[in-house]
Amino acid sequence: MAVGEHDQLGLVNRFRVKVMPENRSLGSWAKVDGLDVTWEVPDYRAGDQGNFRWLFPGKTTYKNVSLQRTAVAKDTKSVKEWLEENSTKFKPSEITITLLDAHGDPVMDWTCKNSVVLKWSVAGFDAGASKVALETLEFSHRGFLDDETAG
Repeated sequence: MAVGEHDQLGLVNRFRVKVMPENRSLGSWAKVDGLDVTWEVPDYRAGDQGNFRWLFPGKTTYKNVSLQRTAVAKDTKSVKEWLEENSTKFKPSEITITLLDAHGDPVMDWTCKNSVVLKWSVAGFDAGASKVALETLEFSHRGFLDDETAG
């Protein structure tokens, strides 16, 4: 497929992360993993149709999302403050990850509902290494699709 000059391309190195309802920016991140959904697909065989199978969409499953970046004074401190405010009480948040184009305009966003932090870490320090410190934030969520039905 050819790309037109007016196509808005999402760049994997340009995205932002915000927590709602506080509208708090968690800063810039270098990597995000886990923005996927899978469906169980049960099949039904009626018995009167030979080997014909009916396939239906089943339960959706969302992976945990992991964010990673180099530890940065302002942004890492903001995450720590947000975690301190929420670590001792159940306060699920919506974490929105927005993919941006080359001009910084939104291409697509994933709003992860009822997000709960699972882990926050900064990689171990080693005086003999010449590397930057990596920060990782991992959270679980109830999904980013509008696939819940009122019962």
